[in-house]
Formats: sequence, C-alpha cells, structure tokens
Amino acid sequence: MELPVIDLSSYLSAVSNDRDPRLQSLCADVSRTLSETGALLVKDPRCTVEDNDRFIDMMENYFSAPHEFKIRQERPHLHYQVGVTPERVEVPRSLVDEEMQEKVKEMPEEHRPHVPVGADLKWRYFWRIGDRPSNTKFQELNAEPVIPEGFPEWKETMDSWGYKMTAAIEVVAEMAAIGFGLPKDAFTSLMKLGPHLLAPTGSDLEKYGQVGTVFAGYHYDLNFLTIHGRSRFPGLNIWLRNGQKVEVKVPVGRLLIQTGKQVEWLTGGDCIAGMHEVVATNRTIDAINAAKEQKRSLWRVSSTLFAHIASDAVLKPLGRFAESPLAKNTLQCVQENMLNKSFL
Repeated sequence: MELPVIDLSSYLSAVSNDRDPRLQSLCADVSRTLSETGALLVKDPRCTVEDNDRFIDMMENYFSAPHEFKIRQERPHLHYQVGVTPERVEVPRSLVDEEMQEKVKEMPEEHRPHVPVGADLKWRYFWRIGDRPSNTKFQELNAEPVIPEGFPEWKETMDSWGYKMTAAIEVVAEMAAIGFGLPKDAFTSLMKLGPHLLAPTGSDLEKYGQVGTVFAGYHYDLNFLTIHGRSRFPGLNIWLRNGQKVEVKVPVGRLLIQTGKQVEWLTGGDCIAGMHEVVATNRTIDAINAAKEQKRSLWRVSSTLFAHIASDAVLKPLGRFAESPLAKNTLQCVQENMLNKSFL
C-alpha cells in the first residue's frame, strides 16, 4: 500500500481562507487518513532535502564518535529526556506488555512484528525544540539542552531542522482539526509550550547489519504526533488500523507523520496511536552494500521529532469526540497515564 502524500503548499498559501471548499476537502483527507491509517506523508516546501541531508550528515558524525565521547552527553538522572540515550536502554513496550504480546500472537503471521529479545539496539539524542513553560510540574520534561563538544554547528542545525519539522506538524494539526470539525486551533493551542523533542536515532549497521535485527521493537509513541525525515536506510514498518503491516517507503523530499497516544485520547479513540518498528530487512542490506561501495557512513539515522501536548495541559476528548462511545474508555486511559507523558 502506498500512503497518500499531502502537499501543504496550498494550505500554507491560503491559510487565511481555510473555509475554501478545496482546502476543506484537503483537510478532510488529512483527518480521514490519520484516522484510517495512523500515518501520512506530507510535502512541506519549507522542509528541503538539503535541510534533511545537513542534519543527517551531522548526526552520522556524532553517532560514529567513540562510545566514551557520547556518554558524556548522557543524563540518566533526567530520565534521558535530554542528551544521548545509549543502545540497550530504551525498552520496547512489546517486550513488557503482556496484553500486547497476546495480541501479537493472534495476528496473521504475515502481519506480525519481529519479536524483540531485549532493549533496543539504537542510540538516541533528545534535543528540546521551542520555548518551555516557566512554571511546570514536569521539570524533567523541560530540562536544559546538552551540546556535545566539537560540534560548533550543533545548536543551529538542530534548531533549524527541529523548528521546520515542528512547523510542519502544526500545519497538519490545524488541517486535522478542521477535517474533524473542530476549531482550527483545537490541537495547536494545546501544543503551545509543549516539550517537543527532536529525537534522532542512530543504529550501527556495521555492527548490527543482519536481516531481522530489531533496532526499535514494536511499540507506539506516547506523544501527540511524530514526524520523520527520510532516512538513508530503509527498515521502518508500520501497522494500519486494519492490522495490515506496511514497509514504509518515504520518497525524497517528503516527511512521514504518525499518530501518538495523545491524539488518541484527544479524539476519543477516533484516531489510534500507530504501531511501528525498525528492523533490518533485505532492502536495508541492499542499502548497506550501496553505502559501502560509495564509502558512506553505515549509521542509520532517523530525523525524528516528537510533538507533544503541553506537559500541564489536561488530556480529554475534544468537541464532538467527548460524546463518542469510546470516550469513557479513553478518559480512563488518560487517568492511568497522566504521570507519563514522555516518549516510550
């Protein structure tokens, strides 16, 4: 299945006239796609191929640095919410969630995820994007950033790419709200001062470049919406709402957006958090071989950003979703998860 590509250009150029029937139809496409598949591809003229390449080049250099250097940016006392997270630290939900494990067993074999045998093999770097509240009950989600030595371009590169991807998320959030019949700012007003995180991952394909290797075990994200720039190595699988497993192919110059748990709560279950994993496939091996021939880096970098609802905002079904039959169950989930709003 090919995910639809939504060109944001027309909405950006006519944002003051969002009542235009053509824009209404485009917004309906966004909300329907997020509801039916949990993912969509977007083209944002403000996010260029050069921006993505510049970011990935820097992160390849960082992740290829010695282990002893990278762990200087580790902040475990802040629950890894800033700085680097080494490999074998993040534990995929499917490794510990017995209910999820039972659901996986019931899937048709061709749609089952790979079963992780331990913590993820990827590294990650968390970099805050945007302003943070001066007064919050969630200080660990709003800590000061960590800048590694020897990367004078670090802050400018991280901020530039992070703000551009956040801007793309905000446009999609507006369009989804309109498509759902909510006020245009229903989601974006709740995102203000949220703990948005640029969170690139690094997977060492020279060390772990075998078919079936799990870099990120089957899971969903706890944030609002997740956005990815195009990686230089394939391997991302997602699951549509109907249970179908899809190997994602992100075209050059496009961005992939996935739904997180917060949008599930805000829509009373009309959208559900999208399941996904990152594994080495035959296509990954082909890309590894091509990179070796071209003497390029063998670190698989994902330019991922997690957009969040503000830490102190109350998550509850919005507008018409409050009357949904699923709303009661959604509110119960909110109460159980209010103390854990960060990415998992």
